[in-house]
Amino acid sequence: MPAPTTTLSFILATLYGAFFHLIMGGDTRRLALFLLSGWVGFSLGHILGVAFEINVFAIGTLRTASATLGAFIALFAAHILTANRKHR
Repeated sequence: MPAPTTTLSFILATLYGAFFHLIMGGDTRRLALFLLSGWVGFSLGHILGVAFEINVFAIGTLRTASATLGAFIALFAAHILTANRKHR
């Protein structure tokens, strides 16, 4: 059985990706991309929070602030890299 912190992390990262897709729109492939980006960014943000000892809004061992920031950076990066560009 997964730890409660792992479950909370998965739920938060999934909600961030789904909410970002709701705002930005797109098809099913973009939803999958945003979910994956949210998960990866959340994980990397948490790891960097542990490495730099950022304890803002820590819930148990989960570094919520740095993980949330990492998720949104990854989501915006995915959106920018996959945005349709208009050709002149």
